[in-house]
Amino acid sequence: MEKFKKWSQINGPQGKWLTGNLHTFAQDPLHFLTKLKADYGDVAKFRLGPTQKVYHVSKADLIKEILVTKQSKFIKSKDLKVLKDVVGEGLLTSEKDYHLKQRRLIQPAFKKSHINNYAQEMIDVTTNYIKDWEHGLEYQMSNEMMNITLGIITKTMFSMNFEEGSKVIGEPIETYMKIAVKRMRSILPMPLWLPTKNNKHYKKSIATLKQALTNIIEIRRKTDDKYEDLLGILMRARSEEDGLGMSDQQLMDELMTIFLAGHETTANTLTWTMYLLSNNPHVMNKLNAEIKEIIGDRKVEPHHYTQLTYTQNVFWESLRLFPPAYVIGRQVDEDVEIGDYFFKKGEMILISPYVMHRDPLYFDEPDLFLPERFETGLLKTLPQFAFFPFGGGPRVCIGNHFAVMEAVLILACIYQRYQVTLAPVHHKVKPQPLITLRPKHGVKMIVSKR
Repeated sequence: MEKFKKWSQINGPQGKWLTGNLHTFAQDPLHFLTKLKADYGDVAKFRLGPTQKVYHVSKADLIKEILVTKQSKFIKSKDLKVLKDVVGEGLLTSEKDYHLKQRRLIQPAFKKSHINNYAQEMIDVTTNYIKDWEHGLEYQMSNEMMNITLGIITKTMFSMNFEEGSKVIGEPIETYMKIAVKRMRSILPMPLWLPTKNNKHYKKSIATLKQALTNIIEIRRKTDDKYEDLLGILMRARSEEDGLGMSDQQLMDELMTIFLAGHETTANTLTWTMYLLSNNPHVMNKLNAEIKEIIGDRKVEPHHYTQLTYTQNVFWESLRLFPPAYVIGRQVDEDVEIGDYFFKKGEMILISPYVMHRDPLYFDEPDLFLPERFETGLLKTLPQFAFFPFGGGPRVCIGNHFAVMEAVLILACIYQRYQVTLAPVHHKVKPQPLITLRPKHGVKMIVSKR
């Protein structure tokens, strides 16, 4: 044991006697973790509250041990328990054998063949939505991207049109997420039985979401029609072990997980992408040239996705700079040795893709927006966990291929028709680390028809 570094031997900021480093962490997690890496190196310690010991790990080979090699020694971090209020035992929050069983059940729904079938719906939803954009007007692009990805996820998941999906699911999920973040970052979240205004809104949004999904599932159970949307595929899924499908509760949990994880994340990254393009005209010109060469004035079609290689690299570079899952938490479930370090049961580990993606050890000029860096086989030369916008190991994002195809096709549809630039009078755009990484106060942009 003497050869391993333990809590007392690892450096980190002192923090307050009672709250530890909770205030400075909650105020700006990105700055806090970036400074932690700069000041204290690959493994640093801090406290959240009086007793919760936390380690920030920012070295690729150690991250691989945590997320892959010895992942069975960890469970999801405590703060994610707040999400169980709405996603139950879905893939995002379930653990161990149950998680593995559910993942095997769901995986076929995200096979390449199914995702390719969704591509046309991604294009149709986007083109139908942006056709109403008016030349020269200013739009809150954060909202516009949320609406488009909401339309796509409700269409591909439930075969719903945009208006129906927005009313049934979009509004309550926005309320839920805002309050959930506050609860996740509080030492003592307000008990839900207290009739506070926030608690009432929180419980109402959850009840609305669950009732909406219950209604959708009940209707599907009564029909003989064969749907090829995500819900239809999940309802037909059967376990190889016992031949059983999912109960209504399991279906609800997984559908809400996919919706929560797949809607906001892509919308935020698209907003960041458009913001970055507007601030880097040479990149935008190159993207426009690729779209013109490959698609021209024709309709965007699913097969264009594989041909739009520079557009893909633009999206990858946006994911590098502003990964929606900016921090990954793990709680030590049993004492474990990771590299030269010893972690005890109950301690928490934070891993930040945001910090790793901006490490000059792995990326030249890490703060610059340079999609070209992905043209030279960079990913083959990097350690596995220097760049991991979708996580890694058994819990890697199940919808990663869906998300990348969706984003590239949305960008192609938009930039084929419009020039999109940042509004001339604009607030300073800063990242807002909520459940995912949003642009604070959104991004206002002017759209001009080509």
